[in-house]
Amino acid sequence: MSRPDLPDSQEKGDSAGTWSEDRIPVVDLDVLVNGDAAQRSQAIRHLGRACEEWGFFMVINHGVPESLQGATMDACKEMFGLPAEENAEYMNPAPMAPVSRGTGNVTEYATCTRGLMLALTAAISESIGLDGGRIAEALNLEDCFQLVVWNQYPPAGPEVGLPPHTDHGLLALLFQTGVDGLQVQKNGRWILAKPIPNSFFVIAGDQLEIVSNGRYKAALHRAMVHGEQARMSSVSMIGPCLDTMVHPIPELAREALQGVEFRGIKYREYIEHQRTKNVNENAALVVARAQREILARQGSPNSPEINA
Repeated sequence: MSRPDLPDSQEKGDSAGTWSEDRIPVVDLDVLVNGDAAQRSQAIRHLGRACEEWGFFMVINHGVPESLQGATMDACKEMFGLPAEENAEYMNPAPMAPVSRGTGNVTEYATCTRGLMLALTAAISESIGLDGGRIAEALNLEDCFQLVVWNQYPPAGPEVGLPPHTDHGLLALLFQTGVDGLQVQKNGRWILAKPIPNSFFVIAGDQLEIVSNGRYKAALHRAMVHGEQARMSSVSMIGPCLDTMVHPIPELAREALQGVEFRGIKYREYIEHQRTKNVNENAALVVARAQREILARQGSPNSPEINA
């Protein structure tokens, strides 16, 4: 009998810059930033295809020191090792709550990963045919929202983990201990993501799907744990400034044959909707999805409302 919690396949990833329909893409940040014109052009196309077909990839040569990753995971283990009464105040905080616990290493880690995600955002902006700074400008990423989350999954059966979902933000970076468990869905199949050494998983979130007018998809993923070892993971995520009104970038909406896919919504309201409605999978996107009859009354993609 098949088990729905088990992946349909296990993929470690392609070599950077190569492409396979069934293997998780690998993006080399050093080539994106420092490559010559031909190398960058190829890497940008590869990144765009990863965002369009997967919404998920691994990034290598990312500039975050391996020692810092290790120190951050040590801080994670220290937190989960606290007595239950002391640890309770740090469990499941509100997503917009201020930082309640941190060390110098964690602060440095947040800064490094934010810089990495902003560099990836610039390359993603280029990959969709925009100027490198266009997505950052549209989402006010100069004052971006950032969330760093640690997860611990104790040894247990397949019922332990996170159900299928998409992330509410723009991009998320994930790295984990040596225990696998992250699965990503592609073409209806669950794939167990196996990291290559010193890489991050990059997960596209709902705000990238909205701002790209649906051209780049948020990755549906889940976490499952099997066996006798606990699994730990660290997630660093960025999103727009909380009060930013997020909607498809006008240039992309005008070019799309299907018209405008999403209406404008404040990022703060989007987070609150996802949290209060306890939505599963990518259902939160429904609140932002455009209603065709409303848009028809407001005007076409070439209307002043869309061009504003």
